[in-house]
Amino acid sequence: MIFSFPGGPGGNRTATGAGFPAIARVRAYWEGLRAETGQIPLRADLDPRGLAQALDHVFVADRIGTGLLRLRIAGMGLTDLAGLDMKGLPLSCLFLPEARLKLAQSAEQVFTMPAVVEMQLEAERGIGRPGLLARLLLMPLRSGSGSCDLALGCLETSGEMGRSPRRFTVLRSTGTRLTIPPLSPGPTRDPALAEAPAPPPRAPHLRLVHSAD
Repeated sequence: MIFSFPGGPGGNRTATGAGFPAIARVRAYWEGLRAETGQIPLRADLDPRGLAQALDHVFVADRIGTGLLRLRIAGMGLTDLAGLDMKGLPLSCLFLPEARLKLAQSAEQVFTMPAVVEMQLEAERGIGRPGLLARLLLMPLRSGSGSCDLALGCLETSGEMGRSPRRFTVLRSTGTRLTIPPLSPGPTRDPALAEAPAPPPRAPHLRLVHSAD
């Protein structure tokens, strides 16, 4: 199931002609992790070597509230956009105030549906800040407890970086709802093969022995 919604003024514009190879690589890597079982991958399944060509754009985030993401790991590309180290900061720092509700709504779909969300973004312009388009990819991850409370993300830009910080508005958000098969149950015992319970221990008894006089 695919769902989408525009992001307000300029919502019908797209990043036509802009290439986002890191987005494609990260999506393919995540899909590869879940190909065998169809389950949402675990955080422990991630191997940086599989994301080597896209690491500057990759992040892992905690869900700290409804639609709120805090970056646990952030590539240098996000640092360049923000003008500071984004580790430990909310993803919303990279968005204009009027775009943060749309970001929160899209991010929440990642965990509650769950879904893979891709957002088309455009940076604000100004002196020293030329036109800059971007794509944001958000995909669910499971923590060690098995809960779906982490996200693997990729934020890639197309255009001249200009002067940081660069903050974005949402042009469009598109999501694909995931179909998650039920977890395979563990091995079960056939009742017919179950061992019979051991009989209760018998109380010791005395035997009277007659002896000849």
